[in-house]
Amino acid sequence: MESIFEKIFYSARWILAPLFLGAFRLVLLALTLKFFQEAWHVLPHVFELSESDLVLSLLSMIDMGLVGGLIVMVMYSSYENFVSRLDLDQHDSERLGWLGKMDAGSLKNKVAASIVAISSIHLLRIFMNIETIGNDKLMWYVIIHLTFVFSALVMCWIDLLTRKAH
Repeated sequence: MESIFEKIFYSARWILAPLFLGAFRLVLLALTLKFFQEAWHVLPHVFELSESDLVLSLLSMIDMGLVGGLIVMVMYSSYENFVSRLDLDQHDSERLGWLGKMDAGSLKNKVAASIVAISSIHLLRIFMNIETIGNDKLMWYVIIHLTFVFSALVMCWIDLLTRKAH
């Protein structure tokens, strides 16, 4: 009885597979559509836009690219860590180098670093429009960004300590 329960319990991880397939693909599709919408708005007016407006639009598009990369990284790593290894040809030239090498701790650190990068770009966009932002709001943006930075550093430090302990 215990063996049957454990097999059923262990196989329940496959319920996550449709989540990874559907949710992440829908999120990537929405992000891609938003990226091209931004490009569609910017490109016809590239010569009319001020330099700062162009930079803000480009930073927004870079931000979307970083978020997209983060989604892909979380999707593949979560699938490999919680469902099953991806059975891809080892000699495939398109195989991502980090596949199969990222455990939950490494994924956590990569996600934290990506959040800091995304927050940095957002903060840079705010600084580009600094004259329209109140000092109290600006202070909170910086505090929130520094909280992300501090959290990422603490997570990496804890990961280093636990790896040394093993």
